[in-house]
Amino acid sequence: MEYRSLGKSGLQVSALSFGSWITFGNQIEDGISDRLMDIAYDAGVNFFDNAEVYAAGKSEEVMGDILSKKNWSRDSYCISSKVFFGAGGKLPTQRGLNRKHVVEACEQALKRLRTDYLDLYFCHRPDKQTPIEETVWTMHNLIQQGKILYWGTSEWSAQEIMEAHMVARQYNLIGPTMEQPQYNMLVRRKVEVEFDQIYKTVGLGTTIWSPLCSGILTGKYNAGPEADVRLKRKELDWLAEAMITEENLNKVSRLGDLANELGTSLPLLAIAWVLKNPNVSTAILGASKEYQLVENLKAFDVVPLLTDEIIEMIEGILDNKPKHPQY
Repeated sequence: MEYRSLGKSGLQVSALSFGSWITFGNQIEDGISDRLMDIAYDAGVNFFDNAEVYAAGKSEEVMGDILSKKNWSRDSYCISSKVFFGAGGKLPTQRGLNRKHVVEACEQALKRLRTDYLDLYFCHRPDKQTPIEETVWTMHNLIQQGKILYWGTSEWSAQEIMEAHMVARQYNLIGPTMEQPQYNMLVRRKVEVEFDQIYKTVGLGTTIWSPLCSGILTGKYNAGPEADVRLKRKELDWLAEAMITEENLNKVSRLGDLANELGTSLPLLAIAWVLKNPNVSTAILGASKEYQLVENLKAFDVVPLLTDEIIEMIEGILDNKPKHPQY
């Protein structure tokens, strides 16, 4: 396993991490979740990603139960939670980035995950109804109290991230360390263009979600409709509508042919492509079956195959390289 710095922080995270989105407490049995955690940890994964909203809190409960039974030293791994959507409550005080919800959500996540502190705590979306000063102060206070070690954002814009840093600097507070955006061969602009300057200015770390574009980059959607694929789940209609297009499926087919020529699989090629980006601190893997995770953890073996010539061939297939603005 390769380990990378989380932005400018001193924290070293495994370049491949493991997340429970959709699966834990929802799609798979707890016994399979346990086995997947073992496979990841034994392979050197030291970051396990979660959120309050995943399975309405059940995902964190399952992960917490599993971790409580492991003989793993707490200083050998990192766990996260995310706050914004809530864990199922519909009242206005049960969601958002206001001080009340952020503090209470943190306490609830600690109980579900059966831990004394969260290594990483993300603001799952920006909150237009809460002043950014309130959120930054609250995250700073949680760090001072020892309840979280690092805080960050997820699906925030570069401008919103920099506003948080401006507040932190104004009041001498601890600003966000990392952002969790979607990044893969089909979704590129934010990571490659929008964040380009803030990697340098504030040392932004990234914990990438969906390196396989929710399974599209495995090629399974090219085989026709299947009842059990991830993007057929009703809660992901929004993502399926945007990503399952004839154009994308054609690209996936051609990428699969290239992977075969290289003697590898399409999923490994797609994950290796993400790892090739030096601004990726860690790419979060998800899996519902053991063989999927075992296979995807081999992605580092494919990185050396991505020569300049192969990268150029991939760009020719994708034809979606985002352009940097002209100043």
